[in-house]
Amino acid sequence: MSELVRHAEDLWSVAADHRYLGLSLGTRMTIVRLPGGELWLHSVVAIDDILADEIQAYGPVRHIVMPDLYHHVYVADAIRRWPAARVHAPAAMRRKRPELRIDADLSNTPDPEWCGVFAPVHIDGTMLDETVFVHQPSRTLVAADLVENFETSPHLGTRLYLMAAGLYGHVGWSRFLRPAYRDRAAARRSIDRLLALHFDRIVLAHGQVLERGGPAAVREAFRWLPAGATRG
Repeated sequence: MSELVRHAEDLWSVAADHRYLGLSLGTRMTIVRLPGGELWLHSVVAIDDILADEIQAYGPVRHIVMPDLYHHVYVADAIRRWPAARVHAPAAMRRKRPELRIDADLSNTPDPEWCGVFAPVHIDGTMLDETVFVHQPSRTLVAADLVENFETSPHLGTRLYLMAAGLYGHVGWSRFLRPAYRDRAAARRSIDRLLALHFDRIVLAHGQVLERGGPAAVREAFRWLPAGATRG
């Protein structure tokens, strides 16, 4: 059975188990085929030979994206597997993982090799240093930690956490992690810039993919980040 889930033309994802601080939050990699046939991998998961063959059946891997300072665990293996791929990451990742080869720093300016299909938006003012991407042909927001979407969890501890964090049963951002937004005014401007773009689906790392209603979900998730917000 295929591990890849097709969401739209030239857009797939693969979910994987991942535990963090004892919580079963899972993770997800997104794969986009660019107009020239090359593949763009976002937030890579552990990739064995079987999954690698399945991915490469759609084209050569030419871009590996670490979207923020926390989605880097499996990148070294992906770089070894596809050494010709161009590696993208936040500039600060060079300090956090100095042993990793990084070819390009993420920003609001799209890489010219992405063939104009992505509109990147850096979420300013946060410790995550995340850049999210609107894949314009499919109207899909590709994100790592911007929001989470858990209907439930088979793991009791994770369910209790989701309830306490205000995440159980809907798209949101943990109330325990709001202090990561150090400059809330800057973050609010970034969210507003994102909401001005055209997307519907959200492919995210933690929880279920949201196939429709993305802008409303993001707007609701960041109601706690009001216009005119200040630092801290």
